[in-house]
Amino acid sequence: MSGEAGAAPGVEPSSTAAREGTADVTAACAAGESTASADATGDAFLGGRFRVLQPPRGRHRSGHDALLLAASVPEGATGRCLDLGAGVGVAGLAVAVRCPGLSVDLVEIDSEAAALARRSLALPANAALGGRVRVIEADITVPSALAAAGLEPHAADIVVMNPPFYAAGRVRASPDARRATAHVLGEAGLDPWLRAAARLLRPGGLVSIIFPASGLDEVLEGCRGRFGAAVVVPVHARADAPALRVIVRAVAGSRGPMTLAPGLVLHDGTGPQPSNAARAVLEQAAPLPGLPAVANKAR
Repeated sequence: MSGEAGAAPGVEPSSTAAREGTADVTAACAAGESTASADATGDAFLGGRFRVLQPPRGRHRSGHDALLLAASVPEGATGRCLDLGAGVGVAGLAVAVRCPGLSVDLVEIDSEAAALARRSLALPANAALGGRVRVIEADITVPSALAAAGLEPHAADIVVMNPPFYAAGRVRASPDARRATAHVLGEAGLDPWLRAAARLLRPGGLVSIIFPASGLDEVLEGCRGRFGAAVVVPVHARADAPALRVIVRAVAGSRGPMTLAPGLVLHDGTGPQPSNAARAVLEQAAPLPGLPAVANKAR
């Protein structure tokens, strides 16, 4: 299951600095209207272009990180996209809305999250997705589990992932196993996630990952020998604040150099309202600024 540090109900970080500036823009742009029920809320994303059922407050809930990740997928992309650790499917559904030429598999280990994703696909608000999205339950860190789920090597054109943000032992994990899994990486860290992406992507395919800015070195190290031509987009709460997140998009099998792109600033000034650039991405389904246009077409 994916993890967004800005909302991290499953862990207690040693510092709150990484969470500053994330809640306001999430509330303003990402969640939209919310309809509560006994076991889930129905939340609108991308200006109402799709809706997702999420667990009630107190469990892991997706927000703006998933939408930023989805916005890193090139406009006009075709073929097959895998959302690894999809949770309830916000990132993958946003990719499907933005890119009508893609089929999207939401790959998730947590059966409750997968069940909510399936219920979301049945909502009338998501009828326009036209059966292009499916849910697959599998542990992405186990190759045999991927094969058993029908996820064969080099079968994907694009992989997106929003992995747990916290390293084991650096935070106090929730006693709730599902909440802990959503926010704390396993003992092997990020490497199994990138290893899975490298296995599943065709040569020349794209991987996109969102991660805390403090973990950029781990992302780049995990890409070494697997992905190249990485483009790094820093995400800042405000123009004068350090980056909170990085979005890294790289090419499978490439040896191209890394590029540091201009950053995305979520808020203008000191108020809670999103910047125009953030609003375009989070409400209007605009592509992530700073990433070069690429012709990522299916084989």
